[in-house]
Amino acid sequence: MESILVLTHVDDGGASLAKTSLEAVTAGMNLAARLNVPLSIGVIGPDSARAASALAQTGAHLLAVSGEAFAQTRYSSDAAACEALCRAAQPTIVIAPGCARIARVAAGVAYRLGGVIDAHITAMGGTEGIEASRWFYRQRLEAIISRDARPWFLLLDPGTNPAYECAPEEAAPADVAQVAVELPRQRTAVTGLRSPAQSGETIRPDAKLLFVAGAGWTKKQPDGQIHTTDAARLILDFLKASGASLGSSKSLVDQTGDNQQVLPFLTHMNQIGQTGATPRHRKGLSTCCYGEEPHVVGWRFISERRAISLDPNCGWARGKADVVYVADAFQVMAELNTLFS
Repeated sequence: MESILVLTHVDDGGASLAKTSLEAVTAGMNLAARLNVPLSIGVIGPDSARAASALAQTGAHLLAVSGEAFAQTRYSSDAAACEALCRAAQPTIVIAPGCARIARVAAGVAYRLGGVIDAHITAMGGTEGIEASRWFYRQRLEAIISRDARPWFLLLDPGTNPAYECAPEEAAPADVAQVAVELPRQRTAVTGLRSPAQSGETIRPDAKLLFVAGAGWTKKQPDGQIHTTDAARLILDFLKASGASLGSSKSLVDQTGDNQQVLPFLTHMNQIGQTGATPRHRKGLSTCCYGEEPHVVGWRFISERRAISLDPNCGWARGKADVVYVADAFQVMAELNTLFS
């Protein structure tokens, strides 16, 4: 008989579960209900019992690993915590978020337990057994995986499941079993966090809107001149006002190595499409992008797709976008920024 364990962890604040963990809780509950098998949820954090209390209404067996050693992420402590939770629950299926904290230790934990692991899981189905779906070759091929080996670790891609709605704070505390962890000697210490200024942040995975800039922003405009400075100002003003995440076509980020004028805040981390990321934002707005293939792949999971283009017959505008604005992107974005101000 199968049994399921969902591995979760608290967010940076330390008081509540991270969004990706709540998505894994939803996936675990749905799978346990469909197979009619026991469900356990393990929480890692400095005060994980408090965070686990929000899961009281799941009906799952709640386990927690607590202590200041788990306030910050490090391989040795996180791997020991995950291993302890797995040994306490004895699951055959382990579901975990594919976030940075869990993903870097999950393979090691699976090895310690003699199990197997698959990452980038987007769905779990099957009628007689468990079938996990994931995409290969830059989201072009979907594979359905089933395994006999146990325990089977499944890392879920963020955004593929709705986040579980936690119980209100005034709800009765849950019965949480504390799991003891024997930590190895700590050879590293977290001395602090360094993050870029928010004004310089352009990649926002939780943003509702993905704004994609194409190479047209750095080409000659109707006046015969290149207006890279104006393009940079329009894009940054829009990102600041809307809170959108910034994506880019490969042709635009590659201009850095061609000694051409480029948008100074773009890197290959912003690249989406055939050779880049495949984001899952609710809405997407493409500007000055041309060509079909990058958008077919990179925008596969965008729910509502819109584009601004002077060419209504481009491969992206015809059949790939839900709405196309046949207009100059410089003028449209300037008007949008005016409306935001």
